[in-house]
Amino acid sequence: MTRSGVPSNLNRMLLRHAIGAALRRIRLDAGRTLREVSRDANISMPYLSEIERGRKEPSSEILAGICDALGLTLLDLLNEVSLETQFAEGVVVDLTAATGSVTAIAAGRATQGADEVALAVAA
Repeated sequence: MTRSGVPSNLNRMLLRHAIGAALRRIRLDAGRTLREVSRDANISMPYLSEIERGRKEPSSEILAGICDALGLTLLDLLNEVSLETQFAEGVVVDLTAATGSVTAIAAGRATQGADEVALAVAA
């Protein structure tokens, strides 16, 4: 239980949500439509939409087809899912308390000298 009385497992992002969010972000970044990707992956457009919204848990075969349609390997997708999950479950960092200046911010991470600080938004 958390301090708010909500079971702690409800605060965690489910894998199907992280997979869906990563797939949608990758698809949109590539400028592809649901119709294009679903056709190339040989799945229905509504099913792909449900996967992206985290309502369906696709099989490994379906994921492989979607990855092929997006020009990704399964490992690429899993890396994106890992980043998505870290971002969703991350810790809020007070950058005003950091010593020194932040030298680069990219892909949800800020680097400060040799130290890396993960950035996230509390839900």
